[in-house]
Amino acid sequence: MASLKELKDRIGSVKSTQKITKAKQMVAAAKLRRAQESAEAARPYAERLEGVMSSLASKISINSDTPKLLAGTGKTEHHLMVIATSDRGLCGAFNTNIVKEARQKAEELIAGGKKVTFYLIGKKAKPAIKRVFPNSIDHHFDTSEIKNPEYDDAKAIASELVERLEDEKFDVAWLFYSKFKSALVQEPQTQQLIPVPVPEGEEGGSNAAVDYEPDEEEILSELLPRNLSIQLFRALLENAASEQGASMTAMDNATRNAGELIDKLTIEYNRSRQAAITTELVEIISGAEAL
Repeated sequence: MASLKELKDRIGSVKSTQKITKAKQMVAAAKLRRAQESAEAARPYAERLEGVMSSLASKISINSDTPKLLAGTGKTEHHLMVIATSDRGLCGAFNTNIVKEARQKAEELIAGGKKVTFYLIGKKAKPAIKRVFPNSIDHHFDTSEIKNPEYDDAKAIASELVERLEDEKFDVAWLFYSKFKSALVQEPQTQQLIPVPVPEGEEGGSNAAVDYEPDEEEILSELLPRNLSIQLFRALLENAASEQGASMTAMDNATRNAGELIDKLTIEYNRSRQAAITTELVEIISGAEAL
């Protein structure tokens, strides 16, 4: 049985931890509202633009002059897994669920004879991916200095992906992130980034006419890079909100668990203290009767 001093020290230690988790919970709750508003505001534009580009992909005749962001490289052998995670922990299974989603997709592609490499955004995915796919990490985009995601950050990532695509370092790119539903629910997402996916059932193309003003080349040269940047920006915003929601929930659970442990240790401390006092009284009485 632990001594009174050991129990008292442990109670103090748990109380200190509880203060930290409570503070972390309050910080996450304060940041969550702003992050949630940003993520929800970005969704309609990102979803609509994605739909427009998918519709165009089903109507355009692919040829040698078609941009690679729309047509791809003409092959599907090399797949790039773009995994967006956070740089900080203490947010429950947020990062783990994203990595798990990416690993499942990667293993499915490898089983089909495809080559898979990884482009990591944020540092939390790196240890898990390196452990399972030690020689497959293509690049790590450092986000440790980014407090709140900006469009320019997504644009920088998009530029690097386009450069790799032009050099034919991959054929298909997939994006993995977590969509914010609520503080309790964050859903891992898998999205094909490059080439623009054709809506299901329209792989054969469409006979609908598409008129371009001013012209097809100018429109696509502007829309395709913008769409890539917007999809990445949406993922960063969704991740930011999901991280704060997961962190708030995890810290709330940790605070409650710490409180329960403090109560349990306090009861144990009081019982041990009472037993010690009783023992001392018995010794005193026994000594007095012996005189």
